[in-house]
Amino acid sequence: MIRWRSGTVAALRRAWDGASELSVTVDGETVKALAYTPLVGEPAVGDRVLLNVGALEMGLGTGGYALVVALPDNLPGSDLTSGRDHGHLVKARYTPLQAILMGADEEASPYRAVLAEADDLDGMPVVLADLHSALPAILAGIVAHRPGARVAYLMTDGGALPAWFSRTLSALKPHLAGTVTAGQSFGGDLEATTVHSGLLAARHALGADVTIVAQGPGNLGTGTRWGFSGVSVGEAVNAVNTLGGHAVGSLRISDADPRPRHHGISHHSLTAYGRVALTPADLVVPDPLPSSVADEVESGLRALAGRHRIVRVPADGLDAALRACPVPLSTMGRDLDADHAYFLTAAAAGRHAASLVPGP
Repeated sequence: MIRWRSGTVAALRRAWDGASELSVTVDGETVKALAYTPLVGEPAVGDRVLLNVGALEMGLGTGGYALVVALPDNLPGSDLTSGRDHGHLVKARYTPLQAILMGADEEASPYRAVLAEADDLDGMPVVLADLHSALPAILAGIVAHRPGARVAYLMTDGGALPAWFSRTLSALKPHLAGTVTAGQSFGGDLEATTVHSGLLAARHALGADVTIVAQGPGNLGTGTRWGFSGVSVGEAVNAVNTLGGHAVGSLRISDADPRPRHHGISHHSLTAYGRVALTPADLVVPDPLPSSVADEVESGLRALAGRHRIVRVPADGLDAALRACPVPLSTMGRDLDADHAYFLTAAAAGRHAASLVPGP
């Protein structure tokens, strides 16, 4: 359950959209903490802070911070989000830090009129990935093929709930048409109740040519076939097709992951696309495949080909596009060179999606 601590802000470290990293003194020791400023306000040196230290004590690789629950002596006002909290959409529902936000399609929203009757994605390509780390690589592939494309990111709630946790997303903001946070996730430019309404908001409110769907940073997994939050990517394929979009699957391919179940095509991709997705997607692989993993990938593709379209995308130029990415690439602690096949596959999916956008 929650592991509580009380501490004092010793120093302000780096900050990005919606988040402030702190050094906090707790019981004579200094720990790294994270405050979501739209929720708790702006901390100052000397402020007393109430912390949840569970992730820190567990040593989680993605979320190993003490999280600021409140600044008890410096509580914020009620209008931190400049009107966004005047809506009726409740996220992180019935938890002590539930956030009440403006839904993109609720009555008071400026997008209400356009979204009230929206029911179709007009063939918009949607790239689906099971890990947040694929986001910048997919974007790099899109931009390499079609630099002027408007790209939206739809963040699902399988990983981090606040979009503010992602430094990657903050740095990519100038390169995106906007972010939609769906389900229990929150903090995007637009808020949506479901993946379906989030996709429609990306298309009709943000004017996206291409949308990327992936969970926030981190994920929940038990090491079993079904116990992984990213399996929901298969459900997202069904949502895209239900709404008349064009589903493009970014397969999780690795030649570096030491776990056999993730070598070649990850068993999570095989489950999501082979068992959960009931409608077809374009499953993209770079051509040529890295020789170190080619046989394993081809075996996995044969298992998926009955339901999906296997698309082989030329890999030329994608390495350069990945190296020009405006944010560092990292998945499970491995950078571009350490897990090249993973990022190359994501970029190939982005390139394919961009090729589906109408126009010159």
